Amino acid sequence: MALSIPPIGRRRTSMIRVRRRGGGRPTREEAEALTSRLLDSARSTFARKGIANASMEEIAAELGISKHTLYRRYPNRQALLEAVVERDLVRFRKTLAEAAGQGDAPLAALRDVAFRYFRFGTDRDYSAFYLSVTAEAVFSLPLRERLAVWSSAALEPIVQAIISAQAAGLVVPGPAIEICHVLIDLLEGANNRVRLGLSESPDAADSLRLFESRWAIFQTAMRPGSNRPLDV
Repeated sequence: MALSIPPIGRRRTSMIRVRRRGGGRPTREEAEALTSRLLDSARSTFARKGIANASMEEIAAELGISKHTLYRRYPNRQALLEAVVERDLVRFRKTLAEAAGQGDAPLAALRDVAFRYFRFGTDRDYSAFYLSVTAEAVFSLPLRERLAVWSSAALEPIVQAIISAQAAGLVVPGPAIEICHVLIDLLEGANNRVRLGLSESPDAADSLRLFESRWAIFQTAMRPGSNRPLDV
């Protein structure tokens, strides 16, 4: 997932004081700032309490706005969740796409995209939200369906990088999405080791070593000629 990735996790929230212009309506900049802080607060609350246990009223109270202001923007909790995820997806895909476009060598581009993914996943605040969503999705078919859609969109840059590497003869033939899943499974195992480590600030060298070991395994398994084509 090397480009420094700005943290996208929880941010400290406080009472919002929106300065209004003469007519009483906030400027566009003020409205955008309110939206940003609102989504930050919702994300933090969803991560702490879970989707089902987070209330619109609580999120509004944390920000010091009326629940009517919140409901005018997002008519229900699902709409608010969709907005939080959509903002993350835009940032996530942009970062991965930038990584893919940094070099001409397809395998190096795939490695850079994978490293950006890994970097996102080791951010505890970022991960806490999605681990919370995943835990609830185990018992909720509608949420599993939404999670599948979000995951497909998020992984598209990696899938495209795999397709480019396949076209160059650097990755075994087969369904790119299945090869992507193998890579993600390797990276998520490494992410868990970092996230569950005892250090509050994981050592960058140790994290890089974890990534490189998983990347080496992926390369060995998916190198053309090292095994039969993936036909699952």
